Amino acid sequence: MILRKPLLRKLLIPGMLFLGACGCNKSAVVAPTLAPPPPAVIHPSLGDVFFDFDKSELRADAVEQLKTNANWLGENAGRKVIIEGHCDERGTNEYNLALGERRANSAKNYIVNLGVEPVRLKTVSYGEEKPFAEGHNEEAWSQNRRAHFVAE
Repeated sequence: MILRKPLLRKLLIPGMLFLGACGCNKSAVVAPTLAPPPPAVIHPSLGDVFFDFDKSELRADAVEQLKTNANWLGENAGRKVIIEGHCDERGTNEYNLALGERRANSAKNYIVNLGVEPVRLKTVSYGEEKPFAEGHNEEAWSQNRRAHFVAE
């Protein structure tokens, strides 16, 4: 009988609480749903800049796109831009975050040298965390090695 009391207490009390809660005619309180944050504005004139494997130096095609992006910033003087640095999945998380930061800063520095005020440009590194292309081959990896431009 001694062993039954703890077992009975462990089963009976939670069971009674459950039944009491179920028998209540009160409606449950539901947490309000939060509206999702507004989507980032992607402007068609702001294009991505792509990088070679394990590099943060700008390629010739990247320079042309950065000039286009700088022209857009010149035409839209009140706008700010976030430059996101991205990497492919190879390498450690820490390494890719640092590489993504170097890529974003490389793009930012070039645009600043073209005359855009640095306060209008913010950089962030996502490393390998936000891939553009899914896949585990060179085609996908080459699309993920980029600096992505998002207008605020």
